[in-house]
Amino acid sequence: MEDHVKIFDTTLRDGEQSPGATMTASEKLEVAKQLARLGVDIIEAGFPAASTGDWEAVHTIAKTVGTPDGPVIAGLARANKNDIERCWTAIKPAAKARIHTFMSTSDIHLEHQFRKSRGEALELIGEMVTYARSLCSDVEFSPMDAGRTDPEYLLEVLKVAVECGATTLNIPDTVGYMTPEEYGAMIRSIREIVPGADQVTISTHCHDDLGFAVANSLAGVLSGARQVECTINGIGERAGNAALEEVVMALHTRSQFYGISTRVDTTQIARTSRMVSAITGIQPQPNKAIIGANAFSHEAGIHQDGILKNPLTYEIMRPETIGKDSSLVLGKHSGRHAFRKHLEHLGYTLSDGEIEKAFARFKDLADKKKLVDDRDIVALIDDQLHQPAPIWVLDQVQVSCGTAAIPTATVRLHGPDGVARTDSGQGTGPIDAVYRAINRVVGQPNVLTEFSIKAITEGIDAVGDVTIRIEEEGKNHANGNASSAGDDSGTGPKTRTYTGHGVHTDIIVAAAIAYMGALNKLIAARQERMRNKSTSYTETNTPPYAMDWFGNSTHGRDA
Repeated sequence: MEDHVKIFDTTLRDGEQSPGATMTASEKLEVAKQLARLGVDIIEAGFPAASTGDWEAVHTIAKTVGTPDGPVIAGLARANKNDIERCWTAIKPAAKARIHTFMSTSDIHLEHQFRKSRGEALELIGEMVTYARSLCSDVEFSPMDAGRTDPEYLLEVLKVAVECGATTLNIPDTVGYMTPEEYGAMIRSIREIVPGADQVTISTHCHDDLGFAVANSLAGVLSGARQVECTINGIGERAGNAALEEVVMALHTRSQFYGISTRVDTTQIARTSRMVSAITGIQPQPNKAIIGANAFSHEAGIHQDGILKNPLTYEIMRPETIGKDSSLVLGKHSGRHAFRKHLEHLGYTLSDGEIEKAFARFKDLADKKKLVDDRDIVALIDDQLHQPAPIWVLDQVQVSCGTAAIPTATVRLHGPDGVARTDSGQGTGPIDAVYRAINRVVGQPNVLTEFSIKAITEGIDAVGDVTIRIEEEGKNHANGNASSAGDDSGTGPKTRTYTGHGVHTDIIVAAAIAYMGALNKLIAARQERMRNKSTSYTETNTPPYAMDWFGNSTHGRDA
């Protein structure tokens, strides 16, 4: 058995399937680089057969992050040749590549979703694992919905997978149905009964529908599993996956109990969590274990008294262990060189142009705040890096409101043609008025589905961090994510969600920046769809339709 628990991070695949968590290719690459710094053993970079964009993202990660001393780069593939070939071509550039293929094995999935008998599924699994192994020396197989699969049949499936060359057997509790006792017993049975199980890695993949994902994963480790599939912040389908930070810190903090740990650099946990939150717009709840805002806070008097006397009285971990220290090191008199060096210390590698832009924003913030700490700097950099290429640019926003006034906002935006446009709007509050004014200029119908605001640091001068989600009004789109190990089928129409993120000392401005970010993503997506349609029209010798600034077809009217 391995001398450590391998951490298989599936944030870029299973985590991205959270509603609204879709990432661009550049965002996926940034997260992959940070996961490599974190020290995960395997990165599941995506589902290459799902779309051309997903294939390109996985391929880029394999070339960039899949270095000889870096993590294994895995891609997901259904048990069919097209998926497996597509996966292999995407991950092939990685020094250490893995094909992860899967097939449902529970009767409810086989009967209602795949329309296959047990015998047909067993034959297909053997063929596809053999084919995957002919391409790649590292093959992982997952029997989807293993938790609800007949135990005898599951053992038979895993026996065939091992015989056909699988090097890792991943056991998904796809719908989060099992208890820790049941899951641990299942892993134990697999190790004891499946021929050759002692020669392969047994892996866990647990969902959190009943809140057991981390507990089940740790029960699997106690029963001999030596790989845990998990995601940053526990994001994923439905209630999410086992949270990487919770699994890693449980093994780290209770190493005497578990007798085994991981190779993760725990000091990178907080930064990785913040990055994924900023990119996906999904903020962990304040009481979230390990990385929640309140995880190391103490308000009760008896707790505060104990902490002051000795932190061990109420803290089983120190915040520094996960990289949560926030020492003040920079101020308005700091120079570019010190700023650049500190960004490198925080793990950022920026171009000269990006440094200049970030330094200007830092100086502006330092003029407005008495104290600037790492949390402020990380928020500024993440906000800068995660804003989409602008189609519409916010130039100015001004609001008027009060107890005796109708909230009114005036905005000035620069359009795709570079021309400045100004308009005003009234609303129930200043932010509503700003959004109405922006809508009057941009003219892009949408539905605001979520609005959240938080302070990055303490105090009345704290930087405001706004995250919003919008959906296209009256538009439904195919999900684009095919079935995946540990997940539902993902088929059928699904409303597309766009996330925006804004950081500023003025929360009204932060809200406007966040809204513009979401709108630009929405417009860019519409333009991409129209370009794809134009390509298909060209291929059939039909003249493509022109588009306006918003990605709307000009068919039937002047372009």
